[in-house]
Amino acid sequence: MIGFLITIYAGLEHAFEADHLLAVNNLVTNRNKIKDALKDGMFWGVGHTATIFLVGILMIGFKISISEKIFSYLEAVVGLMLIALGIIRLFKLLYKKKHSHTYYHSHEHTHSNGVTHTHMHAHTYTHSHPIASFKHAHYDGSKGYQAAFSVGLIHGLAGSGSLIILVISQMKTPLEGLLYILIFGAGSIIGMFIASGLFSIPFTKTILKSQKLQYYLIVITSIICIVFGTKIFFTNLL
Repeated sequence: MIGFLITIYAGLEHAFEADHLLAVNNLVTNRNKIKDALKDGMFWGVGHTATIFLVGILMIGFKISISEKIFSYLEAVVGLMLIALGIIRLFKLLYKKKHSHTYYHSHEHTHSNGVTHTHMHAHTYTHSHPIASFKHAHYDGSKGYQAAFSVGLIHGLAGSGSLIILVISQMKTPLEGLLYILIFGAGSIIGMFIASGLFSIPFTKTILKSQKLQYYLIVITSIICIVFGTKIFFTNLL
């Protein structure tokens, strides 16, 4: 039982690594409902677990050796993915805008006592235009979970090497090793479920109503994602 809890905790802690948090943060800023962000976190965890489990089957079940250099290249791919996520997020933020134009017209209204008044009315017309805005940055909450799943898959490829080596060194049987990976994966799903919910709070409609502040938060986190991704990329290629 203690081993089970330790493994769950290890997976949960793994979910809170910086590159994981940056990637999911860039995903959940597209959401304006916490429940959609939570689903993003869950799909990330499922994708992450699926990849680690597959690599575990290859290395533990079929005794296929994968060199550390390959996993280093995969880490570089994660860096590229973070750069892409940050750039795409900024692109969506800066090039989708709802422009509102207000048109005015007036008409005269005569009261029963013969007095005439002129009334001014305003009508607002909204259309999309490719200039900076925040409003169009959100997408339909029922779609887009495949992005979180794909990001999880890539993260699983990059982080699976050291985990599998650790499992191989500790396991008594191949089945025990694969079971450890599944429990670890469950912990990572729980961890990212929590993290995605927390990160999405500033971007929900009911919590932080300042669109300007939300805008700046997205810009800052996207830039951090790009910088950190660049660091990971060059660190693993040099």
